[in-house]
Amino acid sequence: MGAHVVDRELEDLAVSARAALVREIEASGAFAADPGWRAAFATVPRHLFVPYYYVSGGVSGGGCDRRWGESPDPRTRERWVRGAYEDVPLATRLRDGVLLSSSSQPSLMALMLAELRVEGGDRVLEIGAGTGYNAALLSYRLGEENVTTVDLDPEITESARRHLAAAGYRPTVVTGDGARGVPERAPFDRIIATCTLTSIPRAWLAQCTPGALILAPLATGLIALTVRDAGYGEGRFLPTAAYFVPLRGSERPEPEPVELAGVPRRARENELLGFLLALTRGTLDPQEAFALWEREGRPGRERYGITVGAEHAWAWLDEPEGPYAWPLPGSSAPGLVEV
Repeated sequence: MGAHVVDRELEDLAVSARAALVREIEASGAFAADPGWRAAFATVPRHLFVPYYYVSGGVSGGGCDRRWGESPDPRTRERWVRGAYEDVPLATRLRDGVLLSSSSQPSLMALMLAELRVEGGDRVLEIGAGTGYNAALLSYRLGEENVTTVDLDPEITESARRHLAAAGYRPTVVTGDGARGVPERAPFDRIIATCTLTSIPRAWLAQCTPGALILAPLATGLIALTVRDAGYGEGRFLPTAAYFVPLRGSERPEPEPVELAGVPRRARENELLGFLLALTRGTLDPQEAFALWEREGRPGRERYGITVGAEHAWAWLDEPEGPYAWPLPGSSAPGLVEV
């Protein structure tokens, strides 16, 4: 009887905490582009997707502590529920101190889903299954038959399936290299990535319908790429900053560290300069990037975009054919750069 009462109390707490989270997301403006996502966040129980997660420091004052929904300590269980509905990212899988998987910040998830501009019947591919929470939100809005999520790690996909089933959703969960898409489930009207990329895989374009939208984190920003056909896509970055776990798998080398010698100290920690440095990595050195950034009035992310063609892919400032453009990693496009 005691355990039943505790469970009831936790469920009641989860309902009130979820309602508070939805109000916080709404106040942030994340639903502005598509208020239809409010009902999804108000309904899908995030705590079922994070049966445990890690917090820095915690009671030990160092390292990471695990909050666990099955803890014998009722105070720990209460902190677990409350933490599950805070508007923060939650680390859910660590290996040797390295973050492998997380549940993204809910307000950022809401903004990304709203920017997908979905319509009823749209087929969506999610790159990076994570906990399964994002796939559940998509399933609530579009129907589980229209949702596919893929992840390289079989442990992640298996746990995502369990979480989704516990919440009552059964979209298609695939174990595989997300950079290759999921051709057997194509075509897709929308692709959303929840992991950082260095470029847009051309396999994704080939698996999209004409006019499809790809939304993905790239160079600490979010690119919204409209697909014209299997060989061409183009779009601009959203103004929002975005930091995600990198896409894992084949053909994605780790970026070299950036040496900032020669860049004034006052500019080194400016996030918009950091975005430009990430976008032009391997093409412009930091001094050249800083000079361009200053000359162009310290442009925000929304002034940048990328174009993916059949042979080349490049990033640009203001206009695709303008004076400032840089090849993306893995694409050689000589003659594009002008500083």
